[in-house]
Amino acid sequence: MTYSVYTTQSFDKEVEKLSKGDKDIIQKMFLKIRDNPYASDQLRYKNLREKRIREKRVYFLVYDNLQAVLIVAIGGKKDQQATINHIISYFDEYKIYLERLLRKT
Repeated sequence: MTYSVYTTQSFDKEVEKLSKGDKDIIQKMFLKIRDNPYASDQLRYKNLREKRIREKRVYFLVYDNLQAVLIVAIGGKKDQQATINHIISYFDEYKIYLERLLRKT
């Protein structure tokens, strides 16, 4: 089963700050996530996942019922817990955001 992959605007802004090499790695990572989002580390909840890219971590939410993945954040190890807590506090908003994106396509 192939998943659609979407990103948040805040994630896109953070990616713009990265090197071309990191951006290329992220694009390849998207292809892997599309094919199997569960080939990543689970964080507290089944649908909250992370994938490591060098010293950075990419955080995303998997929605099986929508067959979609929403990439929500990128950050370093020192900000990991704050980032995870932020994502958890906005679970419902992220789902609404993704549903709106899916209706547009």
